[in-house]
Amino acid sequence: MPSSSVTRCASALFAAGVLLTAACTPAGPGNAADVDLGSGPPQAGTVKEGALKGMTLTFVSYGGIYQDGQAKAALEPFAQQSGAKVLPDGPTENAKIKAQVDSKNVTWDVVDSTNVFTAKNCGTLFMKLDTSIVDISKLPPGTKTDDCSVPAMGYGLIVAYNTKKYGANPPKTWADFYDTKKFPGKRAIEGTPGELDPGVLEGALLADGVAPDVMYPLDLDRALTKMNTIRPDTIFWTTGAQSQQLMESGQVDMALVWSGRAYSAAKNGAPFAPMWNQWMPEADTIAVPVGAKNPKASMALINFYLGAQQQAKLAELTSYSPINVDAKPQLDDLARSYLTTTPERDKDRFAIDVAYWAEQQDEIAAKYTAWLAG
Repeated sequence: MPSSSVTRCASALFAAGVLLTAACTPAGPGNAADVDLGSGPPQAGTVKEGALKGMTLTFVSYGGIYQDGQAKAALEPFAQQSGAKVLPDGPTENAKIKAQVDSKNVTWDVVDSTNVFTAKNCGTLFMKLDTSIVDISKLPPGTKTDDCSVPAMGYGLIVAYNTKKYGANPPKTWADFYDTKKFPGKRAIEGTPGELDPGVLEGALLADGVAPDVMYPLDLDRALTKMNTIRPDTIFWTTGAQSQQLMESGQVDMALVWSGRAYSAAKNGAPFAPMWNQWMPEADTIAVPVGAKNPKASMALINFYLGAQQQAKLAELTSYSPINVDAKPQLDDLARSYLTTTPERDKDRFAIDVAYWAEQQDEIAAKYTAWLAG
């Protein structure tokens, strides 16, 4: 969940006696201690009753309905079962993570970040997962991108199109998104200076004829040249809320947006539908900073978060896709049609090279920012 899509929180108040703190103020670490999590292999969604009694863990995320959903679906029941106190904090800021690790004063125990950032800093800012505590066997195929994190939820960067505008002949490929003669109308594309999601450039290159198996390393100049062809027909959005509003107001006829925003627009009555052909998978990730005071307890929280019941409830509360293959959220047909972690969607997705993005993110973002300003 890119930070630009989230309203900065001022404070949070969760269930009394379970979660209670100011959500945007630093919280103290728990007390380091030996942890008895029981014997046998781990099972996602479980924690030994009372195993963390007296401990304090700080969970950091992006605020808003998303972090509220995480609390209700996973953090509150984890606190009740484990005996730990779980304090929310946020929003996630990569610079703060680095500062804490560098100063050896880590006050954040579990952090919701992005798959690119955790992959980029696995082993330096984030610990490798302890799979004797964290059960990763129920993760959907292709969703785990590094050794230090698990996906927090699933979503995608997709093309959404106006069903009234294009009727029985909707866009079906990335080439269609870039074909303003065959598919006239305004487009919406991410245009946040200093940031760029994986998928925007890949989509341009697919439209320009680059084969998926030779996509990386990205030809940035070629991608931006292709994007120049629709620039006069493009409105650039800088927040998820803005991208949704562009669809709901009818200012654009196609939009390259996060799937959750496309769903929300459709739910609000906008006549938009998703194009799933070669959609670009995105995901937040959950990881433990190097130097966290209670790494075993942090890993136990992650294991609990991955449970099928927890993930189903998270999907129901937030519309994001669950990252446990056994999760069965109770959703209406519209919400279900936007899930990105189903076997059907897995067949359609384009395989983003997260490791490449982790290595090249700064250079790519700088070049894209310069292009936006040009």
